[in-house]
Amino acid sequence: MLFSSLTFVLFFLPFNILVTRFLTVKGQNIFLLCTSLVFYAWGEPVYVLLMLFSITFNWAMGVIIDKSKENINAKKLFTAMAVVINLLLLFYYKYFNFFVATVSKILPVDTSGFKEIALPLGISFYTFQSISYIIDLYRGRCQVQKSWINVSLYISFFPQLVAGPIIKYNDVNHALSHRTVTDEKTAYGIKRFIYGLGKKVILSNYFAYVADQIYGLSIEHISTPLAWLGAVLYALQIYFDFSGYSDMAIGIGSMFGFHFPENFNYPYISTSVQEFWRRWHISLSTWFKEYLYIPLGGNRKGSLRTYINLLIVFFCTGFWHGANWQFVVWGMFHGMFLVLERVFLGRYLKNERIKPLAAVYTIIEVIVGFVIFRAPGLRYGLKFINAMFIPTAASGVYPVSVFLDVKLAVFLAAGIVLCGFLQEKLPKFKAYLYSANIGKAELPLLALIYFICIINLVSSTYNPFIYFRF
Repeated sequence: MLFSSLTFVLFFLPFNILVTRFLTVKGQNIFLLCTSLVFYAWGEPVYVLLMLFSITFNWAMGVIIDKSKENINAKKLFTAMAVVINLLLLFYYKYFNFFVATVSKILPVDTSGFKEIALPLGISFYTFQSISYIIDLYRGRCQVQKSWINVSLYISFFPQLVAGPIIKYNDVNHALSHRTVTDEKTAYGIKRFIYGLGKKVILSNYFAYVADQIYGLSIEHISTPLAWLGAVLYALQIYFDFSGYSDMAIGIGSMFGFHFPENFNYPYISTSVQEFWRRWHISLSTWFKEYLYIPLGGNRKGSLRTYINLLIVFFCTGFWHGANWQFVVWGMFHGMFLVLERVFLGRYLKNERIKPLAAVYTIIEVIVGFVIFRAPGLRYGLKFINAMFIPTAASGVYPVSVFLDVKLAVFLAAGIVLCGFLQEKLPKFKAYLYSANIGKAELPLLALIYFICIINLVSSTYNPFIYFRF
């Protein structure tokens, strides 16, 4: 079930809000767990059993690790077992097809009888949440949760289940048993949800519609202007798609008394790749920093080791996004620029006099990276990038004017302005967007956005979420 679907917006979400208002916190937890399982089973009726197994396993291992806290060796063993089994489940369902395909290309192995394994929805997200709980419990950063219901709700709560943000247990530990739902939190949640819905339905879906047409062309038809148009459209699409989803998740969480951390902080206004990754998909970047980069040694073991650690982290970041060498290349592309910034580039980017140039460098790096991410294949993506930087008129069959009409130009301008540039220039406007207050002028704006979204959802069947496939 999609957040941006009529079923969710008009029935599922209002039903959950209404019922929970008449229940105690314990009753809410049971009810929200049940509806979260329904939400997941709506698209994955079989794999809900896999998720329940993962939840029960991690709940049990958490209890065992807590009971072993006086025996450090046993505690380490059970923690390692839990992490390895979580990763093995993720590997089997997400990467085994890729592993078989890669082996068959290297070795003379007959894979004709191999049946491909379907990717369960949201497995990357709920597995990473489970691992963070286990590791934080081992490190003593959180208390064991002995209630299976509470652990289950933490992992499967529908707002963040299938596309994040990746929530650490400490972020919701208190709220699982002591939260309060107020009119102010509900109003703020509705506000964030509507803005997120507008990002997704009004902006992202339109950018996606045109970007898909451009990326669907044969590479021989991609001229330099058309390549840049397609690249910019996809960069805007993925930002408004994923940040819109995160806004909706944060808003829904607030409606039920939960506070989820921000997942985006206007990444396209960054002046370095390092800053970009502090602002983009913050929960994933934080996860890799805390559970991979720092345990590898971070920047504490010399420059060479730091560079290697960065490349390992971004290899894994790319691979987390998909079982495909294309995503690995995308991750390593970013990792390479992060190393360059550590080696020498960073000192120049910090110079206030060249801040505009640093911003241009960063956004070009990000846009080029997203071409690798989006292209239907790595070879296509590299040729697409070549068309961006080596002037070409291509075949001339599809001039830019075929796609860039007045409507798209207006949407492009709105998208560019609203992805962070306006908020940076008007900090009071930015603060107001994230405040719990809803002014008299904002109320009709929210109503208008909601109405336009409903009309679009009724009239259009094009409504994918990019990060659902990860």
